[in-house]
Amino acid sequence: MAARTPLTRERIVDAAAAVADESGLAGVSMRSVGKRLGVEAMSLYHHIAAKEQLLDELADWVFGRIGSPSPQAGWRDGMRARAHSAREVLSAHPWGLTLVESRRAAGPVLLEHHDAVLGCLRRNGFSVVLAAHAFSVLDAYVYGFVLTEQNLPFKPGERVEDFVAELPTFDERYPYMLEMVNEMIVGQDYAYGNEFDHGLELILDALTARLATEAGHSSG
Repeated sequence: MAARTPLTRERIVDAAAAVADESGLAGVSMRSVGKRLGVEAMSLYHHIAAKEQLLDELADWVFGRIGSPSPQAGWRDGMRARAHSAREVLSAHPWGLTLVESRRAAGPVLLEHHDAVLGCLRRNGFSVVLAAHAFSVLDAYVYGFVLTEQNLPFKPGERVEDFVAELPTFDERYPYMLEMVNEMIVGQDYAYGNEFDHGLELILDALTARLATEAGHSSG
């Protein structure tokens, strides 16, 4: 008989993430994770004290997959790369959206990630306050964009132009909507996901301007 692979905290958290991928966060329990691992739920308690700790570990699991800015990165490149990484991870694991900022007992991976983001901003001239504002607005944008993408009414593989063509409401009663549809969607192979980069650059441009203003005030 082959020896059973020993339980570890890492294996338990990986299994919990797999359960969440299949059944959502509501499907994660000590019982469901134990079942996935082929063990009784009680066996998990030697490594994880309770479900709440398991959820804390899952939050760390998510942040462990989101790329942190390197110490050498410029703030704009660092924030851009992190935003793309966060979007990719949260799109692949939608349940993560309910965990990333909700846990009271922040784990070491989450804290290291947050510290790296703030460090990238602070090393590149951001004040403590502006770094906090930048961190907040970037996360709000990424999380909101991912949530919007998850709830779009498009079928898999459906073109936005085909979806819009089925809507009876885009006519002269809504001139600005009609204008946007005709210019950006009809005949343009439009994909909503492409809006991510446009929005992100708008935010980065605004932060660049605010950083320059702050630097001007401090040197005046």
